[in-house]
Amino acid sequence: MDTTKTEERTDDTKADEAKAATGTTEADGASEAAGAEGKKPSGAAADADADEQHGADEAGGEETADADAAPAATATGSVASGAGSVVAAGLGLASLTGTWAGTVLAERQTLLGQIKLQTGKATDQIGTVYGAPWHTHALVNAIFALLAVVVAGLVLLRPRPTWVRAVAWGGLALGVLGLIVSAGMYFDLFASMPTLPKAGAGTPGS
Repeated sequence: MDTTKTEERTDDTKADEAKAATGTTEADGASEAAGAEGKKPSGAAADADADEQHGADEAGGEETADADAAPAATATGSVASGAGSVVAAGLGLASLTGTWAGTVLAERQTLLGQIKLQTGKATDQIGTVYGAPWHTHALVNAIFALLAVVVAGLVLLRPRPTWVRAVAWGGLALGVLGLIVSAGMYFDLFASMPTLPKAGAGTPGS
């Protein structure tokens, strides 16, 4: 009887030890699972990270767009300023050499002067046929010179590339020189207006 009870106690002890070992293993597994779940980010945290990453991508895209737009705007400004400087130089040169518009208007004024003389509306033949066309030509040249000065001044108001500023300064100088020459032509500073000899003057040897 005692031997049988001893064996039963031994079996019970072994069963208890097995249960204890199994319980420890299950507890360790539960602890590891809880730790893994704790390491995973929650849904709100994941959404916040995704929003931050999306915002960073958008900011990077905007910076890239601004960086691309800046060189394009600079190139456009350089082209416009370069064209303006060339136009100023061309206008200044035209004010000195004369233009087709000035020539046509001078010829028209000559024709009008001849008509006035034939109809008796003018008595000063030289002033009507020669002086008026000459002054008209000078006035047209002065307008081109003034335009050259204005365009060159607008180009030089802001910092420009070296070659643009050089051409603009050249246009400005030509415009100023054209204004001086036109003023001299209009006010007969370089040469006086021709005059007719007085009527009734005696001839040599009379």
